Formats: sequence, C-alpha cells, structure tokens
Amino acid sequence: MDTRERLVATMGELMWERGYADTSPRDVRERAGVGQGSQYHHFRSKRDLALAALERNVADLLPATSDLDGAGDPMARIEAYLLRPRDALKGCKVGRMTQDPQVREDPVLLAPVAEAFAQVHDRWVSVLREAIAAGVLRQDLDPGRLAHTLMAVIQGGYVLAIAQQDPGPFRDARDGVLELLRASATGADDPRPNTDERQ
Repeated sequence: MDTRERLVATMGELMWERGYADTSPRDVRERAGVGQGSQYHHFRSKRDLALAALERNVADLLPATSDLDGAGDPMARIEAYLLRPRDALKGCKVGRMTQDPQVREDPVLLAPVAEAFAQVHDRWVSVLREAIAAGVLRQDLDPGRLAHTLMAVIQGGYVLAIAQQDPGPFRDARDGVLELLRASATGADDPRPNTDERQ
C-alpha cells in the first residue's frame, strides 16, 4: 500500500471510529506512519483527505450489497444480506458520517454519503420488485417504502447497539424485520401448528 492509500485508509478508519470532527491530521499521520510533508504532498487539507476517505468507505460498503443482486430466489438473497455478519458495535462506515455535524453541514462531504444510500436503496427496490413480481411477496407492498424501512432498520439497529454497547438490539431489529417480511410473504397466512407453550 503506497503512502496515499495508507493515508486514505487510515482516515477512513479513524472517521469510522471517531467521526470527522474528532479526527485530526496529526492523528492520521501518527497511525499511518506518514510524515507531515508526505501528507500535504497528497492532500492539501483535512477536508480533501476526508473526501477521499469517504469515497473509499462508500466503495467498501457497496460490494456488501451484492447479496441483493444476481439470480435465484429473491427472498433468499434478501435473507442472506440481512443475516450477513456485521460488527454491530462499530456501526456502518457510511451511516456513521450522518451523525457528524461537520459532514452533515458540508454538501461536498455529504454527497458521497447520500449517493451511497441512494445506490443501496436502488438495489433494495430492485430485489423487492423481483420478489413481488415472482409472487413471493404480496402485490400490495410498495418496494420503495419497504426499501427505506429495511435500510432504516439496519441503520437504527446499529444506533441502538452502540448506545447500549450490546449487539443484541441490532440482532433483534434484524430478526424482527425478517419476521415481518416472512409474514408478508404470499401464503404466509396458511395455518401453522402453534408451538408456543405459553398458549
């Protein structure tokens, strides 16, 4: 990894851990093992470095949604994406930036974050439309609204887990939305044996 890539990767990690406001150029140099001259050779300002790091974090995020693409059963792809391993206590590299006031108030820094979520939303809409067209999910569901709901559950699950320093709320939110999706599946109201011993 060359010096520029090391700076970008380090800035991305520090922004994920601390946010943009609480990450200084010195912090980046020390962790990356890069001198001040080298840093300013590649990036004129902290903002320039942050933009490159945000773009890198977005590039890391989007391949993870590839579970939603491809062939085969759309519900299986949805479940695979929701159940993929995540570090709930670290949260989302990209979603974390929406909580940073200096990123929110800077249209240039916010742009790659907004674009990333727009692309993820498009992928969700596409797979949900497939599921509806295949008769797997009910025809009366709105794929755009449902896509935002699923994205909000994931991002909100991270917030709850981090607030409580417990991955349990994230897992509960994820498993809860999976239960709702399965309940919305065609044929979901077929009678099933009651296995709840409390009833």
